[in-house]
Amino acid sequence: MSFGFDKEINKTNFILDIIGAKQKALSTNLANINTPGYVRQDVKFDQYLGSLDKPLETDLSKKMGSISLPEEGNDRINMTEELAEMQRNSLFYTIATRRISKVFEDLKTVSQLGR
Repeated sequence: MSFGFDKEINKTNFILDIIGAKQKALSTNLANINTPGYVRQDVKFDQYLGSLDKPLETDLSKKMGSISLPEEGNDRINMTEELAEMQRNSLFYTIATRRISKVFEDLKTVSQLGR
C-alpha cells in the first residue's frame, strides 16, 4: 500500500530547488546593482511548477533538468523590488518547509500505527 509520501517529498524538494534558484538570482541582481551592462535575472515559478497535481516525472520536469540557470530580463534593477521579492521568496520557503514537515509528521504517524 502506497501513501504517496515519496511523491510529496519529491514535489517539495522540487519546489525548494526553484526557491533556491530564485534566491540566487535575486542575490546576484542585488550584488550587481551598480554593474554597468548587467542584465537582471529572474526565475518564474509558474514556468516551472505548472500543475502540482501532476507527478514530477512529467515531460516538463524531464525537459527542465537542472534549475540552476535563471532567465534574463530586460528590467532595470530596483533595490526595493528585489528586496520585496526576497521577502516573498522567503514566505514560499516557509510554506514549503511546513509542507515537508507535515509529510514527515504523517509518515511518523503511519509508522507508529503499524506497531
